[in-house]
Order: sequence, then C-alpha cells, then structure tokens
Amino acid sequence: MRKKVVGLAICAVLLTLSFLAEAQQPKKEARIGFLVPGSASGYASLTDAFRQGLRELGYVEGKNIVIEYRYTEGKLDPLPELATDLVRLKVDVIITASTPDALATKQRTGTIPIVMAVSGDPLGSGLVASLARPGGNVTGLTSIASDLSGKRLELLKEVVPRIDRLAVLGNPSNVLTASTMRETEVAAQALQVKVQIVEVRGPDDFETAFQAAIKGRAVALIVLPDPVFTGQRRRIVDVAAKSRLAAMFYTKEFVEAGGLMSYGPNFSDLFRRAATYVDKILKGTKPGDLPVEQPTKFEFVINLKAAKQIGLTIPPNVLARADKVIR
Repeated sequence: MRKKVVGLAICAVLLTLSFLAEAQQPKKEARIGFLVPGSASGYASLTDAFRQGLRELGYVEGKNIVIEYRYTEGKLDPLPELATDLVRLKVDVIITASTPDALATKQRTGTIPIVMAVSGDPLGSGLVASLARPGGNVTGLTSIASDLSGKRLELLKEVVPRIDRLAVLGNPSNVLTASTMRETEVAAQALQVKVQIVEVRGPDDFETAFQAAIKGRAVALIVLPDPVFTGQRRRIVDVAAKSRLAAMFYTKEFVEAGGLMSYGPNFSDLFRRAATYVDKILKGTKPGDLPVEQPTKFEFVINLKAAKQIGLTIPPNVLARADKVIR
C-alpha cells in the first residue's frame, strides 16, 4: 500500500514538473504575410494602423508576431511572385491591401487564410461566395458602399459649379475600374457633365494622362480607387496642381499629401479592423465563417492650401460639412 502511495506521489510530482516546463516554453510566434501593391513609404500610415490594431489585441511585432512585408513599388506585375513567396514561407495568415493582390494570393493558395484589409468588390471579383458567408480561405473588409461615385461628383460640382467637362483617371488593368467608371458616368450624366476617360496603367503614364485631360478642356478631375494610384499619390497631387485641375480623391491620404479634397471610407480604420480578423483566425476561427465587413466610417476632407494654389474658393456651406479641413 505504501509503495502504491509513493508511486502515485512521484507521478503527481512528475506531472506537475511537466506542466511547469511546458508553461515556461516560449509560445510559437505567429507569422503574418503583408502584401502591398505599393511602397513602404506610400502605405506607412495604413501599415501603422494595422499594427496599432494588433497591439490593441495583444500582438507586438518582434515579441509574439513576425510580419513578412512584401511591396510591389506601385506595380501589379510582381504580385504573383511575391504572393508565391509568402505561401512558400508557410505564414499563418496573409494580409492584402487591394483586390488585385487578394486575387493573386488566392490563386496561389487555397489553404492559408487571406484577410483583405481593403477590397473594392470581393463578391463581384470572385474572391468570396457572399459577404455574409465568404466560404473558402478569404475574408476581411471591403471599401464598397452605395453611391460613392455620385457623392464625390456632387461635392466636386458644389465646389466648382462651372464643371462641364470632367476627366476621370482610372487604371484599366484594375478589375474594378470598369464598374466604378460606369457609376461615375451615370452620375455625370444626371448632372449634365461630359466625362473624359483618362487611362493610366503605371507610374510612367501620369504626365501623358494629364496632358490629355488639359487638351480635352477638363476643368476638374476624379481619381478612381487603385493601388497603383495610392502608392503614387504625391506625384498625382503635384501634377494635378500643376495642371490647375480641381481634383477629388478617394482617400484622405491624397489630401494630406497636398490634394484638394477627398470623400470615401476611412482606410486607416479598415486596416486597423483587419487586425481583428487576424486575431480570430489565429485563435482557430475559419476565414470562410467570418463575414466580410463594409466600411462604417466615411470622411470628407478639404485642403484650403491646395484650393488657394489653383485659385479656388471653397463655399462656406461645403466647408461646414467637411470632417477635416487642412489650412
């Protein structure tokens, strides 16, 4: 009987030591792939927002997570190779910043979870089966919302009532450009504004595109959402000012870089919210079971310095509706 008691005691001690040893073992670091169709500097504020979201959930880079960054420097061609590289590393989850990089990543893995920090139309592009139940390995957030194109043009028309010809800058290589262009054309027709489509496929096309807009006698410009444009926003803003075009952008980062005004979702908020998807997936939730979320925060931002530079006065009633005014 005594031997049996001693044996049980020894087993209990060994079991306790085993649990203690296991508790002292460092936890496996989560590895996150971060694929961006732009430059590190161009996406710095959005990357910071994503990291902030992670910190709020207890994830600290270099402590319990590792982030593998991949940037295309404003070009779409490198996306397949960079996506393949992240898949080869066997990261736990991949964050994408636009529809093209989400599509490129999905084509290379059907198992690694993909979280879209931003996607223009995940349903129409075939990334998910539905917003409520995405299925597969892709989920995240979309920037799509009703009548954004119409709202942007209405605001632009209030600021520049004399608009009769509008240049619309779009990238035909982007799968979402065609639908956004149609929405803009419908809104323009309702306001009796003629639309001139100006195509830009890469960074080398901007000068020629703006020359075409001026030659077409455009007095205002709308820049359609595109990851290439996001990475080249400083250049676009400078050329628009040089061309004296009243420009409407899709995100405040353009206005903070010197652009005239923007209306659209708060992209920093989308990137911050993407961290919640990472947290749930790392804790075992399947990406296909996480609904795709639409934007909840929208911003109208005006830059008075940019307005003065092109000789434009912003009406007081428009200024009063702005969420942020840069003076």
